[in-house]
Amino acid sequence: MVFAVMALLVAIFSFAGAIVSLKRKNFFALGFSGVSVLVFGFFSIATIYSYLVHGGGVPLE
Repeated sequence: MVFAVMALLVAIFSFAGAIVSLKRKNFFALGFSGVSVLVFGFFSIATIYSYLVHGGGVPLE
C-alpha cells in the first residue's frame, strides 16, 4: 500500500509539473510529465484496486 501512495504522490506532482510546463509552453517537458502522470497514475490506481479487491499482499501459500 505504501507503493500505491508514493506512486500517487508522484502522479500528482507530475500533473502539477505538466501544468507549469504548459504555462511556459515547454512541450518537451509537458510530454514527459504527461507520460509520468499516465504511468504512475495507472500503477497507483491498479495497486489500490488490487489491494481492495484481493486483500492486498502476496499470497504466502
